Amino acid sequence: MPSLQTLKGLDLPAVGFGTYKLNGASGVNTINSALNVGYRLIDTAFNYENEGAVGEAVRRSSIPREQIIISSKLPGRHHHYDEALTTIQESLYRAGLDYYDLYLIHWPNPKENLYVEAWQALITAQKLGLVREIGVSNFLPEHIDRLITETGVIPAVNQIELHPYFSELQLREYDQQKHIITLAWSPLGRASSVLKDPIIAGIAAEVQRSISQVILRWEFQLGVLPIPKSNHTARQIENLNLFDFELSEAQMQTITNLDRPNGRLQNQDPAEYEEF
Repeated sequence: MPSLQTLKGLDLPAVGFGTYKLNGASGVNTINSALNVGYRLIDTAFNYENEGAVGEAVRRSSIPREQIIISSKLPGRHHHYDEALTTIQESLYRAGLDYYDLYLIHWPNPKENLYVEAWQALITAQKLGLVREIGVSNFLPEHIDRLITETGVIPAVNQIELHPYFSELQLREYDQQKHIITLAWSPLGRASSVLKDPIIAGIAAEVQRSISQVILRWEFQLGVLPIPKSNHTARQIENLNLFDFELSEAQMQTITNLDRPNGRLQNQDPAEYEEF
């Protein structure tokens, strides 16, 4: 699988696996299936309450830990420096891991105005060896600019909502200028009408691929790292098979043109939304 490299040299597989709502024994089995079919980047979060399931799936897998990239996220209610450090430690204890490869601030929560303090805690956690790389999720340029100005540390990644109805051109361009890797959550629109879009279906027929594969390939060619989730092994395999075909410039632009001003799935604007 192709990979994207962070500024500090960590290789991230070009497609990851999302684990939102994958909990308990069934979650362990689904995540273990994803590892077995070839996923090497597993994305979780403190607030998903499944870091334990992710850790158990990794232990049950025959894949060496050092070959798996595991990412988790700090919840908004623990942005204070000391709380953030304790929460990162608790994240590791929940998962039964010695370190995370990637740890993110889940949302900036600008009304609380503690995200710089949280970022300073992540910087400390990296220095302590608790995490290899640090990044952000759902951050806008003004939030990232402030992190860089006040700490001098550029996030390795920015994980954002991104799919054909919400393609985030300006934020992608900003991330690229700062050498920040853009990760896409809900890259397939979380079972929304995106997967039934007739225009994407037409392109899928042209390239003889599924709609999901076309969307994920579009994101890959944009330079974005998508993190799809599927409970089904066949779909997990399908979502990985993106690298033996290519979309033309015209097909890419046709999909990008589907962007909508109100394309967010849940109206979660990082300038306003508060996650706890």
